Parts: sequence; structure tokens; C-alpha cells
Amino acid sequence: MTIPSFNTALNLHGKYALTATSRDIATTITLPGDVHGALLAADLIPDPYYGENEKVVMWVNETAWTVERRFEASATDIDGYLTLTLSEVDCIATIFLNGEEIARTDNSFVRHDIDVTGKVRAGDNTLRIEFDIAPDVAKARSDAHPFPIPFTYNYQTNGLKGIHMNFIRKAACHAGWDWGICTMPIGVYGTMSLRKSRLARQESVEVNQAHGANSVELSIKTRIFAFAHGEVELEHTIAGQTITDKVSVQKGENVFTHNVIIQNPKIWWPAGQGEQPLYELTTNLEGEVTTRKIGLRKLEWIIEKDEIDHSFKCRINGRDITMMGANWIPADAIPSRITPTVIRDLLESAKAANMNMLRIWGGGQYEPDYFYDLCDELGILLWHDFMFSCMSYPSNREFLASVETEITQQVRRLSHHASIALWCGDNEVIGSLNWYPETKADPGRYLANYDRLNSMLHRIVEDEDPARRFWPSSPSLGYMDFSDGWHSDTRGDLHYWDVWHSAKSFDAYRSVNPRFASEFGFQSFTSMNVIETFSEEKDRNPSSPVMENHQRNNGGNARIIETMTRYFRFPRDFDQMVFLSQIQQGLAIKTAIEYWRSTKPRCMGTLYWQINDIWPVASWSSLDYGGQWKLMQYMAKRFFRLVNVVAVPNAENTAISLKGINDTGSAASLTLDVQAVKVTGETRTVFSGKAAVGPDAASVLATMSLSDLADDEFLYFSWKDAAGTTIGENDYFPKPYKAYELVQPTIASSWSDRDGQAVLTLVSDKPAVFATATVDVPGYFSDNALTLLPGKPVELVFHPRHGASVTSADLRNSLKIRNLAETF
Repeated sequence: MTIPSFNTALNLHGKYALTATSRDIATTITLPGDVHGALLAADLIPDPYYGENEKVVMWVNETAWTVERRFEASATDIDGYLTLTLSEVDCIATIFLNGEEIARTDNSFVRHDIDVTGKVRAGDNTLRIEFDIAPDVAKARSDAHPFPIPFTYNYQTNGLKGIHMNFIRKAACHAGWDWGICTMPIGVYGTMSLRKSRLARQESVEVNQAHGANSVELSIKTRIFAFAHGEVELEHTIAGQTITDKVSVQKGENVFTHNVIIQNPKIWWPAGQGEQPLYELTTNLEGEVTTRKIGLRKLEWIIEKDEIDHSFKCRINGRDITMMGANWIPADAIPSRITPTVIRDLLESAKAANMNMLRIWGGGQYEPDYFYDLCDELGILLWHDFMFSCMSYPSNREFLASVETEITQQVRRLSHHASIALWCGDNEVIGSLNWYPETKADPGRYLANYDRLNSMLHRIVEDEDPARRFWPSSPSLGYMDFSDGWHSDTRGDLHYWDVWHSAKSFDAYRSVNPRFASEFGFQSFTSMNVIETFSEEKDRNPSSPVMENHQRNNGGNARIIETMTRYFRFPRDFDQMVFLSQIQQGLAIKTAIEYWRSTKPRCMGTLYWQINDIWPVASWSSLDYGGQWKLMQYMAKRFFRLVNVVAVPNAENTAISLKGINDTGSAASLTLDVQAVKVTGETRTVFSGKAAVGPDAASVLATMSLSDLADDEFLYFSWKDAAGTTIGENDYFPKPYKAYELVQPTIASSWSDRDGQAVLTLVSDKPAVFATATVDVPGYFSDNALTLLPGKPVELVFHPRHGASVTSADLRNSLKIRNLAETF
């Protein structure tokens, strides 16, 4: 049977007039897009990321803007019911069609489907969107609220004081954060189209899975909005099966469920654990065709009483798998710069570093469809916060009604994705009740206010996506538990920030034993070549105004430097300080993750803060703004190895255990070789033997007393698999690096081309610690920030970014090799 094609869409993307009458500005803007991007393209503002230009362009978000365009519609285009769909209007706006007001928007996370039947003419039409000044609207709403609801301290950046982002629905970090620039972008993103329907349009398609022994039954729930009573023809195609149905619809929303059984299914696994096969589901409603990729997997969160307190672990296809990854923030503070190419690059870097989960943080945004498609493709699971962070929110009827639409739409849009692992109510909102004078003075009121919102989120998830776990907050100890989740490590998820915010030693990471560490981090400076993009040479000092403007956490630069003096000798210049800060950052997070993973099955998740940056800034990220790998990203690739060996000192730092970690479903047979290495290069073997680590387990492979090491020795250990292939190397320095008289090595390099890839070989004459190779071509090496032993060659394969093709000839002239000894 052939479904008739009545339903069509007219794309409204393209060039619009952009005006601000109060400032006598008239230019153009490409939508989807944002005002900052348009003003940059017209040379009407300087780059906000350069120097202190952020302060110069603050007027943009304090201005009322209008966008307008004419479009042609034929008689055929308007022969039916018409819907103007705008998937993301950011943020407070009035929409006009041919001079008539047709909608008002105030939630950038809500898709607007506006009935414009009879309002579009054959021939010329005009669409106009007038944006209000969002900070003014937010303040007015706050002033009118019956009791004060404080905004987060993070917004007090560069003169934008008192912006009550909790009263409007847009990405909270648009107003600045302790890693983010304050841009407060204005624009329209995503879908902009005029949809023609004979009788009805698609609203959403959700897919639930029931797994049997050799089959998966899919329940496909289609929501259809009908403009009138009648019949429509609906078709689903998946896995070679087609369901065609003529269904009766009533005016308004209609729900239809169809079931499909897939025999001998190809099962989807997270990255590192198996393949990611995807079945294409095509839905056709009389010519309105949508497609979705479906990964078949069974995912459960096991939160149950155990001998410690309560477990917190993710069971996928019957296996309890440790979640390894990082937190995700929006990819750019200027939304028009966020593209599928940018997102793919960042996500592929996550997978390349052995990550299998990212946490979409609640102060950012729901990402575009292609983001989730890529996560499905790459096997990256998502802990997904709803967009509430670090402050209380109103719970009046109007606010809750808007949020109910938002959450319902987003869950329906995204629930078919294999990558969505968990819905979380917010980021740190429970904790924030203890941060502000107003909330501390009246805890009962603000707790009741919080529960009104949070319980609604829970209900929506239970109603719309019952197969998935709702987790009330991050961190949280669990359902209806509003106690302190920041310092309890026996259940729930934990945010551990004492090493950064309280300036504790890296060893403090070993003083807590989380069940799931969903946020923790340590800062570094962004890389030197990135610093050069926003500064002049005179600015390249950690205390310069420009460098301090590109550091949003109070005292952040001082904390980086103060910590540096604990572990390293003071660097000899600013360039070396930047390099050393990245070594230090990686060392901090390596200390945490190696220890927490070694406590498996107690700890079943480590998601560090954060993988990416929203602009060039000193931050906790392991990727620079633009996607370049910082040193921690290389270290993450090693400390997230599925089969790993790590050194765990005892509390007194007198003895060390070498623990094997196996995050695969099969037992690992290892041959472990442990050497004591003098900083001058002499080595001796202190342990060599075979060991086994069970599937999905961690166990002690060897122990030794640190008194057996000389003052100038450190541990270097490597392990081979049953076939004799070296699968990992690691080291452990029992004292701060500053205590060692490191010898400056000579590192020889040579290039070759092999199988279409450029390969760099490094050989050192002395132990080289954190030996790092860089080139000017965008990309990353297969490893970096390495410990090189004398005379032992190491091969590094270069991976160009964005699908580029390079040879060694393209790389050799810009090669630089650094190591820790040269920083002093």
C-alpha cells in the first residue's frame, strides 16, 4: 500500500533583516542563528572572546531586537491546515505573521507549533519576531514574586548584576558561569518551517522495548495532532517490516500504538563493550516522513540495599558496567557556532579517550537531535539533567505550566535514543538551599517550593518514559531524600570538590569512596596556542587583566599556581606554567579516577568536570575551546582503559598495592612487570609475574613497601595480555615531583608513514616524564604526556581532526617535544 503524500513543509531558514531601532542598527541575520553571530559577520561588534571585549559587547543583550523576512507561498503550499513550527526561540519574543500577532514565547526549550491556517497568503508574506530584553523580563518577574528567590552567584560577571535567570527558561550559563562568558544570546535555532497538513501532523514518536530471549518487541507510540475529525493513513517501517494503518482521529491530540517484534536482534552496547547497531524507523503520515535510529538494549539502574548502604550502578544487557566519562556543557557561547561538525569532533574525542558516558549538565541546554544521534552511533550513554542548576526556581502555576510543556516535549523527543541512560531533575539545586541567606533563613518554604517542581518532573518521566530511571538531583541520596548528598559516599551520586574549592591535596581523593562520582575536577590554563588567540604578548601573565577575565572562578589562577608549588618546582616562564598546569590537572584527576575505579564494585561511575569549554578560558576542561586535546584528555585515555593496573598507596604512604581493573565481560589474564627506575635511568625489576582479574572486577595483583624504593626511584609498570601484547603502562611517584632531581633528557624523534597515517617515534636517553609531542596541524596523537624510559622507543600515531588526510611531511616542521624537567 502506498501512503498518499499530502503533507509538506516550507523551509523558512535563510536571511532575515535584523534591526534595533533604539540603536539605529539595521543589518542581516541568517536564521537559524543568533544576534551576536550576525553582528560579528557585519563587523558591528568585536570578537567577544578576545581580550576583555566581553565587557564591550554587553549592550547586545540589553537591546531589543527584531528579525523579519518576506517569503513566498504558492496556492499549493497553503492548500490545507498550516502550522508554523519554531523549535527554539531564544527567548522572550512576540511573533507576527503578516502584521498579526500569532504567538508569544518565553521558554527557549519549548517547540512552538502555531496554527496559522488562513493566515498565510498566496504570494508575499512577512514573518517578524520581536525580542524583549530578557534580563529586564527576568527582573520584573522576580520583583513581582511573593517571596525572594535568589539567583546563583555565577551570574555576577562583567556588570550583569542581579539577572534572575531562574525566572526565564533559557540556558543558565548564557549569563556567565564560573567557566563561562556572559553573552545572553538572542536568536532562533533549529527547525523553522511552515508545515502543511491535509488533516493532521506528527507530534512525536516514542519507542519502548521489551527484551525476550531471542527477540525484542517494540511498542511504537505515535502522537498525532488533528485539526478536525477524520481518517489519516500512518505507516511505520523498521527491520524490513512495515505497518500501515488507517486511523480515525479526533480534533486535538491522538495517540496510536503499534507493536513490532524483531527476531534475533542485533544488540546495542556502550562504547568499548560491543557494537552499536542501529535500526532505522521511518514514520510516514501522509507524506510527513520522519526517521529515527533505534538501538536495542536493556538498561537498568540498580539502586538497592547492600552491605555498605545502597548500590548505584548501571546494568546494560545484563552486565553491571562502570560508567567512565565527563560532564558536558554547551559547545559554544555563540549558538550559531555550534554545528554537527563541531559536535562530532568533540564526541569522537570522548570516545577516543575510552569514555562511555557524558553527563549533560543542568545549567546548559537540551542538545539538537544530531547530538543524540551521534551519541547513539558512537556508543556514548547520557546522564541527562533537566535544565535547572545551582539555585531555586519559582513554583507558581505559570512557571510550572511552561516547564511541564518543556519536559514533556523533551522526553517525548528524546526517549527513543539508546544513549539516554537516566533523567535527572537538576544540578545541585537541593544543595543550593544551603547556599543563600534567603533559603537558609526559611528552609521549610524553599524545600516545599523545590518539591513542587521536582515532583512534577518525576511524574512526567514516570508517565512519558516509564522504562527509564528518574533521579531527583545531582548529587542526591535518592528519592524524597533532601539531606546532604555532598559528603555522603555510601549511596547515591557524589560531587566531590574539596580538592579544588577547599585546596586539599590530591591524596584527599582517596579519603572518599563514592558509589558514583558524577562531578569533581581541577583546573588548568587553556593551551598556549589558544591563549595566543585572545591575548597580546603583554597579557600573557596569570595576573594580567586579560588572563583574569579568562578565569571565571574566584581565585582560580592563584589556586592553580599555589597547588603547583606543592607538587612541582616553580616554572621558569609563562609558557612553561601553562604546560605545567595541564600536567597538574591531569595528575589530580588521574589520582581520583584510578583510586575510585580500583574500589569496584563499590564505585561504578566516574564523570569528571568537564570535557569541553564554551569559550577560550582557564577551566576544568580536558579539551580546549575548539576541541584541541589538553594533556588531561590523553591521561583520560589511559586512566579509562578497560583493563588497567593502578598504584594505590595506603593511608600512611608506606606501602603500595598494584590493583588490576577489568571492565570487560571476560576474565583478563595479565603478565605484570614492575620496575624501580632512578631519575638518572638505571632500572631494576621489583615484581614480575602472571595475574588474573575476573570479569567486571578489580583485585590486588601485587604489594610492596615503599621503603624498598630509593629516594631517587619511582615505579614504572607495564602489563601484557595472554597473547603477550603490551596493553598498558603506568607509573607512580611516591613523592612530589619537585623532590626529584630530574635529569634533562635528550629525546630523538623520527617520522614514518604507515597505512595512510603519520607515525612519530620517540626515543629518550634518560627518563623523560610527561614527554609531550605537539604539532600545528589540528589533531591528536595516539598517546602523549608519557613517561619514556631510556632506549625504549615509543610510537605515536597522529589522528587528524575533521576527517583530514595528513602525512609526516605535513607535521615534521612544526613538531615540538616537551617534558617535565625543562619546566624548571
